[in-house]
Amino acid sequence: MPTSNSLARNLFIMTWPMLFGVLALMSFQLVDSFFISLLGTQPLAALGFTMPINQLMIGVQIGTGIAATALISRAIGANQTDYAKRLSGLVLLIGSGLMGALALLIFFLKQPILLALGADESVFVYTDSYWLPWLVSSWSHAFLYFGNSLCRANGDTRLPGLMMVVTSVLNMLLDPLFIFVFDLGLPGAAYATIVSCIIGSSVIHSRLLKRRWLRFELREINIPAAIGSIAKISLPAMLSQLMPGMAALIATRIVALYGTTAIAAWALGTRLETFSIVIVLALTMSMPPMLGRMLGAGNLEQAHKLIRMAVRFILMLQVVVALFWLLVRPWLVSTLTQDPVTATYLASYMLWVPISYSFLGVCILMVSVCNALGMPMRAVLISILRLFACYLPAVALGAYLAEMEGIYYGVLFGNLIAGISAWLLYRKGFRLLEAKTEHHART
Repeated sequence: MPTSNSLARNLFIMTWPMLFGVLALMSFQLVDSFFISLLGTQPLAALGFTMPINQLMIGVQIGTGIAATALISRAIGANQTDYAKRLSGLVLLIGSGLMGALALLIFFLKQPILLALGADESVFVYTDSYWLPWLVSSWSHAFLYFGNSLCRANGDTRLPGLMMVVTSVLNMLLDPLFIFVFDLGLPGAAYATIVSCIIGSSVIHSRLLKRRWLRFELREINIPAAIGSIAKISLPAMLSQLMPGMAALIATRIVALYGTTAIAAWALGTRLETFSIVIVLALTMSMPPMLGRMLGAGNLEQAHKLIRMAVRFILMLQVVVALFWLLVRPWLVSTLTQDPVTATYLASYMLWVPISYSFLGVCILMVSVCNALGMPMRAVLISILRLFACYLPAVALGAYLAEMEGIYYGVLFGNLIAGISAWLLYRKGFRLLEAKTEHHART
Protein backbone atom coordinates (compact mmCIF):
# COMPACT_ATOMS: atom_id res chain seq x y z
CA MET A 1 0.00 0.00 0.00
CA PRO A 2 1.44 3.41 -0.94
CA THR A 3 2.66 5.60 1.92
CA SER A 4 1.93 9.31 2.29
CA ASN A 5 5.41 10.08 0.96
CA SER A 6 4.93 7.92 -2.12
CA LEU A 7 1.50 9.45 -2.74
CA ALA A 8 2.98 12.93 -2.52
CA ARG A 9 5.82 11.93 -4.85
CA ASN A 10 3.45 10.43 -7.43
CA LEU A 11 1.20 13.48 -7.24
CA PHE A 12 4.21 15.74 -7.76
CA ILE A 13 5.45 13.70 -10.73
CA MET A 14 2.03 13.87 -12.39
CA THR A 15 1.38 17.52 -11.51
CA TRP A 16 4.59 19.44 -12.16
CA PRO A 17 4.46 19.17 -15.99
CA MET A 18 0.85 20.39 -15.95
CA LEU A 19 1.80 23.15 -13.49
CA PHE A 20 4.35 24.63 -15.86
CA GLY A 21 1.96 24.20 -18.75
CA VAL A 22 -0.97 25.93 -17.03
CA LEU A 23 1.36 28.60 -15.64
CA ALA A 24 2.57 29.35 -19.16
CA LEU A 25 -1.03 29.42 -20.38
CA MET A 26 -2.06 31.88 -17.69
CA SER A 27 1.05 33.98 -18.31
CA PHE A 28 0.16 34.34 -21.96
CA GLN A 29 -3.39 35.39 -21.03
CA LEU A 30 -2.02 38.02 -18.67
CA VAL A 31 0.46 39.27 -21.28
CA ASP A 32 -2.37 39.19 -23.83
CA SER A 33 -4.42 41.48 -21.56
CA PHE A 34 -1.44 43.80 -21.14
CA PHE A 35 -0.94 44.25 -24.89
CA ILE A 36 -4.67 44.79 -25.41
CA SER A 37 -4.71 47.36 -22.59
CA LEU A 38 -2.15 49.38 -24.59
CA LEU A 39 -4.81 49.77 -27.29
CA GLY A 40 -7.07 51.58 -24.80
CA THR A 41 -9.99 51.03 -22.44
CA GLN A 42 -12.56 50.24 -25.15
CA PRO A 43 -10.65 47.25 -26.65
CA LEU A 44 -10.02 45.96 -23.12
CA ALA A 45 -13.75 46.24 -22.38
CA ALA A 46 -14.50 44.37 -25.64
CA LEU A 47 -12.23 41.59 -24.38
CA GLY A 48 -14.09 41.63 -21.06
CA PHE A 49 -17.42 40.96 -22.77
CA THR A 50 -16.04 37.87 -24.54
CA MET A 51 -14.68 36.32 -21.34
CA PRO A 52 -17.96 34.99 -19.88
CA ILE A 53 -18.87 33.49 -23.29
CA ASN A 54 -15.40 31.97 -23.44
CA GLN A 55 -15.98 30.39 -20.04
CA LEU A 56 -19.12 28.72 -21.38
CA MET A 57 -17.18 27.31 -24.32
CA ILE A 58 -14.40 26.13 -22.03
CA GLY A 59 -17.05 24.40 -19.91
CA VAL A 60 -18.11 22.25 -22.88
CA GLN A 61 -14.47 21.65 -23.76
CA ILE A 62 -13.45 20.58 -20.25
CA GLY A 63 -16.55 18.43 -19.79
CA THR A 64 -15.60 16.43 -22.88
CA GLY A 65 -12.00 16.23 -21.68
CA ILE A 66 -13.09 14.94 -18.26
CA ALA A 67 -15.13 12.18 -19.90
CA ALA A 68 -12.22 11.27 -22.15
CA THR A 69 -9.74 11.08 -19.27
CA ALA A 70 -12.06 9.04 -17.05
CA LEU A 71 -13.24 6.51 -19.65
CA ILE A 72 -9.93 6.01 -21.43
CA SER A 73 -7.91 5.62 -18.21
CA ARG A 74 -10.44 3.06 -16.91
CA ALA A 75 -10.29 1.13 -20.19
CA ILE A 76 -6.50 1.07 -20.03
CA GLY A 77 -6.65 -0.08 -16.41
CA ALA A 78 -8.91 -2.93 -17.51
CA ASN A 79 -6.43 -3.85 -20.31
CA GLN A 80 -8.91 -2.79 -23.02
CA THR A 81 -6.22 -0.89 -24.93
CA ASP A 82 -7.75 -1.27 -28.40
CA TYR A 83 -11.08 0.06 -27.17
CA ALA A 84 -9.26 2.96 -25.50
CA LYS A 85 -7.60 3.92 -28.80
CA ARG A 86 -10.85 3.87 -30.75
CA LEU A 87 -12.66 5.70 -27.97
CA SER A 88 -9.97 8.39 -28.21
CA GLY A 89 -10.77 8.87 -31.89
CA LEU A 90 -14.49 9.09 -31.16
CA VAL A 91 -13.94 11.65 -28.37
CA LEU A 92 -11.81 13.81 -30.66
CA LEU A 93 -14.44 13.78 -33.42
CA ILE A 94 -17.35 14.48 -31.07
CA GLY A 95 -15.52 17.19 -29.13
CA SER A 96 -14.25 19.04 -32.21
CA GLY A 97 -17.64 18.91 -33.91
CA LEU A 98 -19.47 20.08 -30.81
CA MET A 99 -17.11 23.03 -30.28
CA GLY A 100 -17.43 24.00 -33.95
CA ALA A 101 -21.22 24.01 -33.78
CA LEU A 102 -21.15 26.04 -30.56
CA ALA A 103 -18.80 28.62 -32.10
CA LEU A 104 -21.12 29.05 -35.10
CA LEU A 105 -24.15 29.49 -32.84
CA ILE A 106 -22.37 32.16 -30.78
CA PHE A 107 -21.26 33.97 -33.93
CA PHE A 108 -24.81 34.29 -35.24
CA LEU A 109 -26.11 35.39 -31.82
CA LYS A 110 -23.36 37.97 -31.29
CA GLN A 111 -25.53 41.09 -31.16
CA PRO A 112 -28.21 39.74 -28.78
CA ILE A 113 -25.50 38.35 -26.49
CA LEU A 114 -23.67 41.67 -26.28
CA LEU A 115 -26.87 43.60 -25.64
CA ALA A 116 -27.90 41.13 -22.94
CA LEU A 117 -24.52 41.61 -21.26
CA GLY A 118 -25.05 45.36 -21.20
CA ALA A 119 -22.39 46.26 -23.75
CA ASP A 120 -22.22 49.91 -24.74
CA GLU A 121 -22.44 50.73 -28.46
CA SER A 122 -18.96 52.27 -28.27
CA VAL A 123 -17.41 48.77 -28.01
CA PHE A 124 -19.34 47.32 -30.97
CA VAL A 125 -16.73 48.55 -33.47
CA TYR A 126 -14.18 46.42 -31.64
CA THR A 127 -16.36 43.35 -31.11
CA ASP A 128 -17.42 43.36 -34.77
CA SER A 129 -13.83 42.83 -35.92
CA TYR A 130 -12.81 40.61 -33.00
CA TRP A 131 -15.70 38.16 -32.65
CA LEU A 132 -14.98 35.82 -35.60
CA PRO A 133 -11.20 35.42 -35.11
CA TRP A 134 -11.76 35.01 -31.38
CA LEU A 135 -14.23 32.15 -31.96
CA VAL A 136 -11.83 30.46 -34.40
CA SER A 137 -9.07 30.80 -31.79
CA SER A 138 -11.37 29.23 -29.17
CA TRP A 139 -12.01 26.24 -31.45
CA SER A 140 -8.30 25.81 -32.24
CA HIS A 141 -7.51 25.92 -28.52
CA ALA A 142 -10.18 23.28 -27.84
CA PHE A 143 -8.68 21.00 -30.51
CA LEU A 144 -5.29 21.31 -28.80
CA TYR A 145 -6.90 20.70 -25.40
CA PHE A 146 -8.52 17.46 -26.56
CA GLY A 147 -5.10 16.20 -27.68
CA ASN A 148 -3.69 17.09 -24.25
CA SER A 149 -6.57 15.23 -22.55
CA LEU A 150 -5.91 12.08 -24.57
CA CYS A 151 -2.24 12.16 -23.57
CA ARG A 152 -3.11 12.58 -19.89
CA ALA A 153 -5.58 9.70 -20.08
CA ASN A 154 -2.69 7.51 -21.24
CA GLY A 155 -0.57 8.61 -18.28
CA ASP A 156 1.62 11.17 -20.09
CA THR A 157 1.51 14.62 -18.52
CA ARG A 158 4.93 15.73 -19.76
CA LEU A 159 4.06 16.20 -23.42
CA PRO A 160 0.84 18.15 -22.73
CA GLY A 161 2.69 20.30 -20.18
CA LEU A 162 5.51 20.97 -22.64
CA MET A 163 3.14 21.85 -25.47
CA MET A 164 1.18 24.21 -23.22
CA VAL A 165 4.45 26.01 -22.48
CA VAL A 166 5.51 26.08 -26.13
CA THR A 167 2.18 27.35 -27.45
CA SER A 168 1.91 29.96 -24.68
CA VAL A 169 5.41 31.30 -25.35
CA LEU A 170 4.64 31.37 -29.08
CA ASN A 171 1.45 33.27 -28.36
CA MET A 172 3.28 35.84 -26.25
CA LEU A 173 5.87 36.35 -28.98
CA LEU A 174 3.27 36.61 -31.74
CA ASP A 175 0.96 38.99 -29.84
CA PRO A 176 2.95 42.21 -30.42
CA LEU A 177 3.71 41.10 -33.97
CA PHE A 178 0.07 40.68 -34.97
CA ILE A 179 -1.35 43.49 -32.81
CA PHE A 180 1.19 46.25 -33.50
CA VAL A 181 3.60 45.30 -36.32
CA PHE A 182 0.88 43.96 -38.63
CA ASP A 183 -1.42 46.67 -37.21
CA LEU A 184 -4.34 44.28 -36.73
CA GLY A 185 -5.24 45.70 -33.31
CA LEU A 186 -7.54 43.64 -31.10
CA PRO A 187 -8.13 40.84 -33.68
CA GLY A 188 -4.36 40.37 -33.82
CA ALA A 189 -4.47 38.78 -30.36
CA ALA A 190 -6.86 36.11 -31.67
CA TYR A 191 -4.75 35.46 -34.78
CA ALA A 192 -1.69 34.95 -32.56
CA THR A 193 -3.62 32.30 -30.60
CA ILE A 194 -4.77 30.56 -33.79
CA VAL A 195 -1.23 30.26 -35.17
CA SER A 196 0.26 29.02 -31.89
CA CYS A 197 -2.54 26.45 -31.37
CA ILE A 198 -2.16 25.12 -34.93
CA ILE A 199 1.54 24.54 -34.29
CA GLY A 200 0.87 22.90 -30.92
CA SER A 201 -1.92 20.69 -32.30
CA SER A 202 0.23 19.48 -35.17
CA VAL A 203 2.85 18.28 -32.69
CA ILE A 204 0.58 16.70 -30.09
CA HIS A 205 -1.77 14.92 -32.51
CA SER A 206 1.11 13.59 -34.60
CA ARG A 207 2.59 12.13 -31.41
CA LEU A 208 -0.74 10.55 -30.50
CA LEU A 209 -0.84 8.86 -33.90
CA LYS A 210 2.81 7.83 -33.73
CA ARG A 211 2.30 6.21 -30.31
CA ARG A 212 -0.87 4.52 -31.62
CA TRP A 213 -2.99 6.05 -28.87
CA LEU A 214 -5.50 7.33 -31.40
CA ARG A 215 -7.48 5.35 -33.98
CA PHE A 216 -10.41 6.37 -36.15
CA GLU A 217 -11.56 2.88 -37.20
CA LEU A 218 -14.81 2.96 -35.26
CA ARG A 219 -16.71 0.04 -36.81
CA GLU A 220 -15.42 -2.42 -34.24
CA ILE A 221 -16.87 -0.58 -31.26
CA ASN A 222 -20.47 -0.06 -30.27
CA ILE A 223 -20.70 3.64 -31.14
CA PRO A 224 -24.11 4.32 -29.50
CA ALA A 225 -22.96 2.62 -26.28
CA ALA A 226 -19.66 4.52 -26.37
CA ILE A 227 -21.46 7.83 -26.93
CA GLY A 228 -23.78 6.95 -24.05
CA SER A 229 -20.77 6.34 -21.79
CA ILE A 230 -19.23 9.65 -22.85
CA ALA A 231 -22.50 11.50 -22.31
CA LYS A 232 -23.06 9.92 -18.89
CA ILE A 233 -19.88 11.54 -17.60
CA SER A 234 -19.46 14.53 -19.90
CA LEU A 235 -22.97 16.01 -19.59
CA PRO A 236 -22.91 16.41 -15.78
CA ALA A 237 -19.25 17.48 -16.04
CA MET A 238 -20.16 20.03 -18.72
CA LEU A 239 -23.00 21.28 -16.56
CA SER A 240 -20.68 21.75 -13.58
CA GLN A 241 -18.11 23.44 -15.83
CA LEU A 242 -20.75 25.62 -17.51
CA MET A 243 -21.91 26.98 -14.17
CA PRO A 244 -18.92 29.36 -13.82
CA GLY A 245 -19.60 30.70 -17.31
CA MET A 246 -23.27 31.27 -16.55
CA ALA A 247 -22.37 32.98 -13.28
CA ALA A 248 -19.74 35.06 -15.09
CA LEU A 249 -22.41 36.27 -17.53
CA ILE A 250 -24.59 37.48 -14.65
CA ALA A 251 -21.65 38.96 -12.73
CA THR A 252 -20.45 40.77 -15.87
CA ARG A 253 -23.95 42.20 -16.29
CA ILE A 254 -23.83 43.52 -12.72
CA VAL A 255 -20.35 45.02 -13.18
CA ALA A 256 -21.41 46.62 -16.50
CA LEU A 257 -23.79 48.84 -14.54
CA TYR A 258 -20.74 50.76 -13.31
CA GLY A 259 -19.35 51.56 -16.76
CA THR A 260 -16.61 50.60 -19.19
CA THR A 261 -13.79 51.24 -16.72
CA ALA A 262 -15.35 48.80 -14.24
CA ILE A 263 -15.59 46.13 -16.96
CA ALA A 264 -11.94 46.75 -17.96
CA ALA A 265 -10.80 46.31 -14.33
CA TRP A 266 -12.99 43.20 -13.96
CA ALA A 267 -11.40 41.69 -17.09
CA LEU A 268 -7.91 42.26 -15.68
CA GLY A 269 -8.92 40.99 -12.24
CA THR A 270 -10.40 37.76 -13.56
CA ARG A 271 -7.22 37.13 -15.56
CA LEU A 272 -5.23 37.56 -12.34
CA GLU A 273 -7.61 35.15 -10.60
CA THR A 274 -7.01 32.43 -13.17
CA PHE A 275 -3.28 33.04 -12.89
CA SER A 276 -3.51 32.79 -9.09
CA ILE A 277 -5.14 29.34 -9.05
CA VAL A 278 -2.77 27.87 -11.61
CA ILE A 279 -1.61 25.07 -9.30
CA VAL A 280 -5.20 24.19 -8.45
CA LEU A 281 -5.94 23.89 -12.17
CA ALA A 282 -2.87 21.70 -12.62
CA LEU A 283 -4.10 19.43 -9.82
CA THR A 284 -7.52 19.12 -11.47
CA MET A 285 -5.71 17.76 -14.54
CA SER A 286 -3.24 15.44 -12.81
CA MET A 287 -5.38 13.95 -10.01
CA PRO A 288 -8.34 12.43 -11.95
CA PRO A 289 -6.26 9.69 -13.68
CA MET A 290 -4.71 8.77 -10.31
CA LEU A 291 -8.09 8.73 -8.56
CA GLY A 292 -9.65 6.76 -11.42
CA ARG A 293 -7.07 3.99 -11.06
CA MET A 294 -7.54 3.93 -7.27
CA LEU A 295 -11.29 3.72 -7.72
CA GLY A 296 -10.89 0.88 -10.21
CA ALA A 297 -8.70 -0.99 -7.70
CA GLY A 298 -11.19 -0.34 -4.89
CA ASN A 299 -8.56 1.56 -2.89
CA LEU A 300 -10.74 4.36 -1.55
CA GLU A 301 -8.64 4.90 1.58
CA GLN A 302 -5.65 5.97 -0.52
CA ALA A 303 -7.89 8.13 -2.71
CA HIS A 304 -9.16 10.04 0.32
CA LYS A 305 -5.64 10.40 1.69
CA LEU A 306 -4.52 11.88 -1.62
CA ILE A 307 -7.45 14.33 -1.64
CA ARG A 308 -6.81 15.51 1.92
CA MET A 309 -3.15 16.05 1.07
CA ALA A 310 -4.09 18.18 -1.94
CA VAL A 311 -6.62 20.25 0.05
CA ARG A 312 -4.11 21.07 2.80
CA PHE A 313 -1.58 22.08 0.17
CA ILE A 314 -4.08 24.37 -1.59
CA LEU A 315 -5.12 26.11 1.62
CA MET A 316 -1.53 26.95 2.55
CA LEU A 317 -0.39 27.85 -0.95
CA GLN A 318 -3.20 30.26 -1.74
CA VAL A 319 -2.50 32.26 1.42
CA VAL A 320 1.02 32.82 0.09
CA VAL A 321 -0.43 33.82 -3.31
CA ALA A 322 -2.76 36.37 -1.69
CA LEU A 323 0.15 37.92 0.23
CA PHE A 324 2.18 38.10 -2.97
CA TRP A 325 -0.56 40.02 -4.81
CA LEU A 326 -0.85 42.37 -1.86
CA LEU A 327 2.87 43.18 -2.00
CA VAL A 328 3.09 43.73 -5.77
CA ARG A 329 -0.29 45.47 -6.07
CA PRO A 330 0.95 49.07 -6.56
CA TRP A 331 3.47 48.11 -9.23
CA LEU A 332 1.18 45.68 -11.06
CA VAL A 333 -1.80 48.04 -11.20
CA SER A 334 0.30 50.83 -12.70
CA THR A 335 1.74 48.36 -15.23
CA LEU A 336 -1.55 46.87 -16.39
CA THR A 337 -3.56 50.07 -16.87
CA GLN A 338 -2.93 53.76 -17.32
CA ASP A 339 -6.56 54.78 -16.76
CA PRO A 340 -6.92 56.16 -13.18
CA VAL A 341 -10.49 54.93 -12.64
CA THR A 342 -9.68 51.45 -13.93
CA ALA A 343 -6.57 51.45 -11.72
CA THR A 344 -8.66 52.30 -8.65
CA TYR A 345 -11.11 49.47 -9.34
CA LEU A 346 -8.28 46.99 -9.99
CA ALA A 347 -6.41 47.98 -6.82
CA SER A 348 -9.55 47.33 -4.78
CA TYR A 349 -10.04 43.97 -6.50
CA MET A 350 -6.49 42.90 -5.63
CA LEU A 351 -6.93 43.96 -2.01
CA TRP A 352 -10.03 41.89 -1.22
CA VAL A 353 -10.59 39.08 -3.71
CA PRO A 354 -7.28 37.09 -3.48
CA ILE A 355 -7.97 36.38 0.21
CA SER A 356 -10.72 34.01 -0.94
CA TYR A 357 -8.59 31.99 -3.38
CA SER A 358 -7.85 29.24 -0.81
CA PHE A 359 -11.54 28.38 -0.52
CA LEU A 360 -12.16 28.87 -4.24
CA GLY A 361 -9.35 26.39 -4.91
CA VAL A 362 -10.88 23.80 -2.58
CA CYS A 363 -14.24 24.19 -4.32
CA ILE A 364 -12.73 23.79 -7.80
CA LEU A 365 -10.77 20.72 -6.71
CA MET A 366 -13.83 19.09 -5.14
CA VAL A 367 -15.73 19.38 -8.45
CA SER A 368 -12.87 17.61 -10.24
CA VAL A 369 -12.53 14.99 -7.50
CA CYS A 370 -16.23 14.13 -7.52
CA ASN A 371 -16.18 13.69 -11.30
CA ALA A 372 -13.12 11.44 -11.06
CA LEU A 373 -14.72 9.29 -8.35
CA GLY A 374 -17.88 8.68 -10.37
CA MET A 375 -20.03 11.23 -8.54
CA PRO A 376 -20.78 13.68 -11.38
CA MET A 377 -24.14 14.83 -10.02
CA ARG A 378 -22.50 15.74 -6.71
CA ALA A 379 -19.99 17.80 -8.70
CA VAL A 380 -22.92 19.57 -10.36
CA LEU A 381 -24.51 20.19 -6.96
CA ILE A 382 -21.27 21.71 -5.63
CA SER A 383 -21.05 23.99 -8.68
CA ILE A 384 -24.68 25.09 -8.38
CA LEU A 385 -24.40 25.85 -4.66
CA ARG A 386 -21.07 27.63 -5.08
CA LEU A 387 -22.25 29.95 -7.82
CA PHE A 388 -25.99 30.40 -7.37
CA ALA A 389 -26.37 30.05 -3.60
CA CYS A 390 -23.06 31.61 -2.49
CA TYR A 391 -21.21 33.65 -5.14
CA LEU A 392 -23.92 35.48 -7.09
CA PRO A 393 -26.18 36.35 -4.13
CA ALA A 394 -23.15 37.71 -2.27
CA VAL A 395 -22.02 39.72 -5.33
CA ALA A 396 -25.52 41.15 -5.86
CA LEU A 397 -25.89 42.03 -2.18
CA GLY A 398 -22.46 43.61 -2.15
CA ALA A 399 -23.27 45.71 -5.22
CA TYR A 400 -26.50 46.86 -3.59
CA LEU A 401 -24.80 47.86 -0.34
CA ALA A 402 -21.44 49.25 -1.50
CA GLU A 403 -21.39 49.34 -5.36
CA MET A 404 -18.11 48.12 -6.95
CA GLU A 405 -16.28 47.81 -3.64
CA GLY A 406 -19.18 45.74 -2.37
CA ILE A 407 -18.91 43.40 -5.35
CA TYR A 408 -15.40 42.51 -4.23
CA TYR A 409 -16.62 41.90 -0.67
CA GLY A 410 -19.28 39.64 -2.15
CA VAL A 411 -16.73 37.61 -4.10
CA LEU A 412 -14.69 37.18 -0.91
CA PHE A 413 -17.54 35.93 1.28
CA GLY A 414 -19.17 33.91 -1.51
CA ASN A 415 -15.97 31.94 -2.15
CA LEU A 416 -15.42 31.41 1.59
CA ILE A 417 -18.85 29.84 2.13
CA ALA A 418 -18.61 27.86 -1.11
CA GLY A 419 -15.27 26.26 -0.21
CA ILE A 420 -16.51 25.04 3.17
CA SER A 421 -19.76 23.73 1.65
CA ALA A 422 -17.89 21.91 -1.14
CA TRP A 423 -15.70 20.03 1.34
CA LEU A 424 -18.71 18.97 3.43
CA LEU A 425 -20.58 17.77 0.33
CA TYR A 426 -17.55 15.79 -0.85
CA ARG A 427 -17.18 14.10 2.56
CA LYS A 428 -20.84 13.08 2.57
CA GLY A 429 -20.58 11.73 -0.97
CA PHE A 430 -17.37 9.86 -0.19
CA ARG A 431 -18.99 8.10 2.77
CA LEU A 432 -21.83 7.00 0.50
CA LEU A 433 -19.29 5.76 -2.05
CA GLU A 434 -17.49 3.76 0.65
CA ALA A 435 -20.76 2.16 1.74
CA LYS A 436 -21.65 1.32 -1.86
CA THR A 437 -18.22 -0.21 -2.49
CA GLU A 438 -18.44 -2.33 0.68
CA HIS A 439 -21.90 -3.54 -0.32
CA HIS A 440 -20.67 -4.63 -3.77
CA ALA A 441 -17.68 -6.36 -2.19
CA ARG A 442 -19.95 -8.40 0.09
CA THR A 443 -22.30 -9.39 -2.75
